[in-house]
Amino acid sequence: MSELFIVTAHHAGLRLDHFLVCRFPDYSRSALGRLIRTGNVLINNSPVKAGYRIREKDEIFLRFPRPEPTDIVAQQIDFGILFEDEEFLVIDKPAGLVVHPADGHHSGTLVNGLLYRYKALPGNDTARPGIVHRLDKDTSGVMVVAKTEAALKALSESFKNRRVTKIYHAVLLRNPGKPQGTLSAAIGRHPVNRKKMAVRPDSGRYAVTHWKVLTSWPGFSFVEVGLETGRTHQIRVHMASLGAPIAGDALYGGRIREGFEPPVKRQLLHASTLRFPHPVSDQNMEFNAPLPEDMQRVLRQLEKRYP
Repeated sequence: MSELFIVTAHHAGLRLDHFLVCRFPDYSRSALGRLIRTGNVLINNSPVKAGYRIREKDEIFLRFPRPEPTDIVAQQIDFGILFEDEEFLVIDKPAGLVVHPADGHHSGTLVNGLLYRYKALPGNDTARPGIVHRLDKDTSGVMVVAKTEAALKALSESFKNRRVTKIYHAVLLRNPGKPQGTLSAAIGRHPVNRKKMAVRPDSGRYAVTHWKVLTSWPGFSFVEVGLETGRTHQIRVHMASLGAPIAGDALYGGRIREGFEPPVKRQLLHASTLRFPHPVSDQNMEFNAPLPEDMQRVLRQLEKRYP
């Protein structure tokens, strides 16, 4: 599909990407930006940047390329569905399930399971159809997935504009030092270990985490965590920087070698609650996923050990 526009005086001076967002409201700004970067948008037959200021009588040619065929195999994958309507679904992601295909995980992901159930989902990234946000492989809990292009755009904007409330629960190794608090510390790629993130005051991205200790025992604590931002590994990095890594999180110093049966083999972090405006009606929606059995079992053992 292709479109040709002649810029009128009314639109002259707008950034190209802003103009296209107005003309194609069902597409996200990032998706239209990709079309610009890949040469699928021309001004007077020449490629330009997204920030180009359009002028009266400019000819804008836009081509929507056919979606690339995906080699993602539809597979039957188990995941709980908390809610579903025509626009989106909310799932309870189990620990151990990778969200989308990537190096080392080309099958057996949530996306493979979504394609088995829905055949087609929106988005220009064929590896991440419908995916609005993600949880780490070993983090369990609430996730929202878009079923339409309009929902994908609206939900993505809600996350970007911080209209989404995210509440987690975690078992920590040790205690963060205060009953509750807020940590504002920029996060970026670790300077040595590229698999890790780290607090990087000079080069990282703004990140804010709130925590409240619900229960504590010698060497452990159970906390509620709220996020203002959504950086990669944010809770894991911030809690580790306070000297209280997520229990079971070997990457950030939370390895537990013994003391629990069965042994703890994943970071004990759970996305409990997600609140966001409905992508069509703008009605406030809230979804909750119960604490998974492995975390409940650890809490029971701690309570028994330290009555």
